[in-house]
Amino acid sequence: MPHAQPATSASLFLGIDIGTGSTKAVLADADGTIVATATRGHAMSLPGPGLAEFDAEAVWWSEICELTRELTTQHPAASILAVTVSGLGPTMLVTDENFSPLRPAILYGIDTRAVELIPEIEAACGGADAIFARAGKHLSSQAAGLKLEWIKRHEPDVFARTRHWFNAHTYIDARLTGEYVLDHHTASQCDPFYDVTTQSWIPEWADPISAHVPLPRLVWPGEVIGRITPAAAAATGLAPGTLVAAGTVDAWAEAFSAGITEPGDLMLMYGSTMFMVQVLDQFAAHPILWTTSGVTPGSLTLAAGMATSGSITTWLRDLLGGDSFETLIADAEAVPPGCDGLLLLPYFQGERTPIFDPLASGAILGLGLRHGRGHLLRATYEGIGLAVRHIVEFLEAAAPVRRIVAVGGGTQSALWTQIVSDITGREQEIPEQAVGAAYGDALWSAIAAGAVPSDTRWARAGRVVTPRPECAALYRERFETYLGAYPALKATMHRLAGEA
Repeated sequence: MPHAQPATSASLFLGIDIGTGSTKAVLADADGTIVATATRGHAMSLPGPGLAEFDAEAVWWSEICELTRELTTQHPAASILAVTVSGLGPTMLVTDENFSPLRPAILYGIDTRAVELIPEIEAACGGADAIFARAGKHLSSQAAGLKLEWIKRHEPDVFARTRHWFNAHTYIDARLTGEYVLDHHTASQCDPFYDVTTQSWIPEWADPISAHVPLPRLVWPGEVIGRITPAAAAATGLAPGTLVAAGTVDAWAEAFSAGITEPGDLMLMYGSTMFMVQVLDQFAAHPILWTTSGVTPGSLTLAAGMATSGSITTWLRDLLGGDSFETLIADAEAVPPGCDGLLLLPYFQGERTPIFDPLASGAILGLGLRHGRGHLLRATYEGIGLAVRHIVEFLEAAAPVRRIVAVGGGTQSALWTQIVSDITGREQEIPEQAVGAAYGDALWSAIAAGAVPSDTRWARAGRVVTPRPECAALYRERFETYLGAYPALKATMHRLAGEA
């Protein structure tokens, strides 16, 4: 295992996060001061209904190389002591022995192609209850193991040439170091391969699916996994021999960046999707939530995630066109709570928690000629807020929620965060530093390099969003309406999905 080198006053630490909408890099010093950032935007490929993919070589690796070269023109490569990468997940990318992708990477729960395999895989593993007891969650469109089985069945020539399978960040780790690893947290989302109660692989369930493809070596986020190879140095501009530490799925890296480390802490991530991570003090499981390994050895978390949230606001902005998004927000701010009777169901790409219905679709109810574009944006924010309340109630039932910390680009919208607090009736703390997962990655780099102790936290308190009591009764009633809308529309949604 590589050893860390002593830090100096000029030492810098690199964090990179591959998100659904962009890749972001952050350079920070040992005090957590950000000295440089760089970003590349991208879009996922949606080649058909229920399909969501990325070209790992042309998008992920290419952007990593661009970002690191940009940063190393501003700061000497020798000053960067370590790098950590996180990414959207769980994803399923298969490569040959040289780490060359054999097909586009299949994305997390928004790609629903493998749900047809759930009954068969459940039966092969001893039933749904057996999987829930060991994996901490039921199989769903989120499960990466199902997607590997899908490739085996539908693309046998690709699977025959497969020698490794990766998530977004571990593919980059392999390109940087030549190491084939997977962090424990991400492994715990690769159902049904991983036992969350023992934090180890389940060979009798994984081997029949993975077949001739070996399972990656398990590591914990922040653990040193290797060094930058000469070939990777030539491609990225980073210095040969630079330490590389393990990252994890972006939401958990963002939770780490925000100081979500104590039992009862809940991260609410405002992004293209809305995601929640709650730290546990002991094992807890709920049928519609995900119990996973955390980011420190032995830790556990509960998680939940919507399929779309911020991506709906982007869709709406592009659809309406015209003035700037700031003007659209101003129009929404002029609309009263309750949106003059407008209700939006935010299932624009199916839904994950809590209904787990890949055939669910978005709906706007109560629409009339009196409604304008500001109503549509406010209804989007309120629909997402109602969905958040629905999920938080399930999280609270499984383990007490003591503190909510809001992170992600969506927290820059004061209107959106206020609506969520009003609907849920809960305060949200918003950290001073809103860079996100890449900031947590940079901290892991500093820890891996030995520049700071392992219990260091860079997160600093920012503002607090407080619910307005005058909105409580209205949103309590609207929440009951929201809960009844999906069951009433489910059959219609499914019929329409068959025509897509």
